Amino acid sequence: MPSCALLLAALLPVPVSAQGQATSCCCTLGEVRTNIDRIDDQILRLMAERSRYVAQAGRFKTSAASVRDEARIHQILTRIREKAAREGVEPDVAEATFRAMVEGFTTEESRQVRR
Repeated sequence: MPSCALLLAALLPVPVSAQGQATSCCCTLGEVRTNIDRIDDQILRLMAERSRYVAQAGRFKTSAASVRDEARIHQILTRIREKAAREGVEPDVAEATFRAMVEGFTTEESRQVRR
């Protein structure tokens, strides 16, 4: 008897990202969640790396007031929206996600600069 994945693969088109990368077809909600957790783990590792660079940026800032750079935030969000559209991600979702991340790191960087 063929597996669920083989049956689905034969019946359904494989979802493909804007960059042409196939997304694996899942047979159960559990498989979907396992893949989402795997991706979340990768995102978290990248956030940790980003955090280390944010800490380095703090060395170049002399006051908490110099931490928040509206022009830089605008530059980041504009770039992310453009890339999101090319990657097949809703730009509003990408912007909201990055805005929250930038805000969190900015708050942490402000605390570090005050020390």
